[in-house]
Amino acid sequence: MHILAKAASLGVALFMAMPAANAATVLRKYEYFSLNGRTAADLDRELYRRGPLLQKTGQRHPGMTKMRFDSRIKYGSNGSSCRVVETSITVHAHVYLPRWKQRRTAKPDLAMVWDTLSADIKRHEESHISIARTAAGDMERQIKALPWRSDCPTMKADIDALTAKLMLQHDLAQVQFDKVEAINFEDRFGRLLTYRIIREFGKNP
Repeated sequence: MHILAKAASLGVALFMAMPAANAATVLRKYEYFSLNGRTAADLDRELYRRGPLLQKTGQRHPGMTKMRFDSRIKYGSNGSSCRVVETSITVHAHVYLPRWKQRRTAKPDLAMVWDTLSADIKRHEESHISIARTAAGDMERQIKALPWRSDCPTMKADIDALTAKLMLQHDLAQVQFDKVEAINFEDRFGRLLTYRIIREFGKNP
């Protein structure tokens, strides 16, 4: 079915902002876009007509996560030097996922394919969030570990430089994850579908 081959490209949009709340916390918001159709071709068409638009690629995707990193940093000064007293970073994740209106009345084989695909789309987006959460924790630890500086403006400049470096590493990790997912999509989806068939019917397809 076309839907298997065409749904491999999933997206994540990344942003950075100041300030915010609790340490290495993730706050999720889910938004669903509806699909109408009775066939795999219908769903193909709907995914690429209604899916969220990723500005970086200029294309629509079956799923997408927009993320914003909010940082809250407290400084301490003894009058002659400055250090970081507290650091917390919150990842705000806005997840866009598809929802098929005709799922309950669909033919069993197509419904199974869709259930497998939609679960994999959600897993993919949650994996992006996990990467971001790990990066946020690393930022907190490395910022907190910065040695004393002569003054707080110098400390802030060093924190900005460190944050930019770590955000670049995070962005590259997200891109690499997408590349690996795209390469492995067909094999992964085949395994997932086989597993679901065995679970539902107790036999190999």
